[in-house]
Amino acid sequence: MEVNNISRRNLVKGLGATVSTLAISAPLSAKNTMTNAAITEAIPLEDPRSKYPQPPYSKQSQPHPGLASRMSPVPDHGEKSYKGNNRLAGRKALITGGDSGIGRAAAIAYAREGADVAINFLPAEESDAKEVIALIRAEGRKAVAVPGDITDKEFCKKLVDETVNQLGGLDILVNNAGYQKSNLSILDISDESFDATMKTNIYALFWITKAALSHLKPGSCIIATTSVQAYDPSENLFDYAQTKAANVAYVKSLAKQLGPKGIRVNGVAPGPVWTPLQVCGGQEQEKLVKFGGDTPLGRAGQPAELASIFVQLADNAGSYSTGQIFGAAGGGGHP
Repeated sequence: MEVNNISRRNLVKGLGATVSTLAISAPLSAKNTMTNAAITEAIPLEDPRSKYPQPPYSKQSQPHPGLASRMSPVPDHGEKSYKGNNRLAGRKALITGGDSGIGRAAAIAYAREGADVAINFLPAEESDAKEVIALIRAEGRKAVAVPGDITDKEFCKKLVDETVNQLGGLDILVNNAGYQKSNLSILDISDESFDATMKTNIYALFWITKAALSHLKPGSCIIATTSVQAYDPSENLFDYAQTKAANVAYVKSLAKQLGPKGIRVNGVAPGPVWTPLQVCGGQEQEKLVKFGGDTPLGRAGQPAELASIFVQLADNAGSYSTGQIFGAAGGGGHP
C-alpha cells in the first residue's frame, strides 16, 4: 500500500511537468503568431520638431474664407496618415467648418473610426468640401454636405434638421467653424467685421446647440473648438480672443447643465495651426511668415495633429471627461 501511494507533492509536480510539456510542444495558433509579430514590429519615433514644415513660410493671402488646396504648403488633415480603429462605429456627427482645417481633420478621423458625418461650410468652400465628402465615402460611411452661413439663425436650425434627416440621428456635435480677422488696433475693427466674429464664433454655437439638444441622447457629446487666444490673447486678435474666451465658458457652463442628462461637453484649444483661417486675413503677413516659430517645437501645428483629440472626446472611453479644455499648442498655451 505504501509503495503504491503517490504523495500529493509528487502528483502536483508531475502534473506541472506535463502541462509545461504540452505548452511547449503545442503549435502557436495563427492568432498568436500574428499577435507576436505585431508586438515585435516597433512604431518608429518621430521628432515633432521636424515632422512638418517649419517657418519661414511664404507670404500668401486669399479672399475670405480661403481654400486649403491653395495654401503653400498644403495642410495635412490626415488624408494619408490617419488610421482608424472603429472607435466610433455607428455614430452620427455634425461638424461645422468641416471642409478644411481642424474640422476637416476631425471629419476624416471620424469616418475612419466608423462614424457617418455631416459637414457644414460656406458655398465658396465647396471645392474643399467635395474632397472631404469623397474621403468620408471612401471609408464606406455616409457623408452629408450642408453648405450655408451659420451667422444666420434660421440656417442653423435647418443645418441640424437636415443632418438628422439624412444621417438618421445625431450624437456628436462639433462646433468648430470660426472667423478671425487680424487688426493691429481696435480703431481698425469695423462694426461689420466685429459682428461677423461674434455671430460666427458665439451666436452660431448658441443657435446650433439649441437646435441639436432635442436629438442628443445620453452618451452623446458636444465639442467646441476654442483657442489659446482665450488664455493669452494677441494684440492683433482683440475681438477673436474674446469669442474664444466665451467658448471656454460655453464648454464649462453647458457641461454642468448637460452632465445630469448624460451628455458630455468639452473643448479643444489649438495653438498656431496651419489652416486657411491664417491666410485670409487671420494673420498679418509679417507674422504669417514666422507663424508658430515662437513655440517650443518651433513650427505651426497641422490639423492632423489634433484629430486624435476629437476622437478621444467623442469615444465612449472618454466618458469621465466633461467640462474640460484640451490643449494642443506645440508647447505653448494654458489648458
